[in-house]
Amino acid sequence: MAGTLMRVLYVEDDADIQAVAKLALEIVGKFTVKICSSGEEALKEAVSFAPDMILLDVMMPGMDGLTTLVRLRQLPELEKVPVAFMTAKVQPQEVEHYRSLGAVDVIAKPFDPMQLSSQVRSLWDKAHD
Repeated sequence: MAGTLMRVLYVEDDADIQAVAKLALEIVGKFTVKICSSGEEALKEAVSFAPDMILLDVMMPGMDGLTTLVRLRQLPELEKVPVAFMTAKVQPQEVEHYRSLGAVDVIAKPFDPMQLSSQVRSLWDKAHD
């Protein structure tokens, strides 16, 4: 059994997007949300936060989202945690590449704050089908 989706780790370098997503996920979705501003921070914080799902921006300074995903997957505690990218880079070949790296799917930016929690829930369900 997959358990319940409660804890979401969101890795995003843009403070405005962080704030909107955190509010949307906490208030609308009733999730516990941890924001990390970089891939490096995510690698430090993710295991202790123990997320049920990880949302990753693709384009970040330093370690991008794709590298972050590969590195998170190397941590035994996180290898099975569903990951979705949140990005404006949603060309079909880009989405296919994200999936080939193990992402469940993509949430396109700009996202609708009122729909974000249900999008995350549906990706969670998809990951556990």
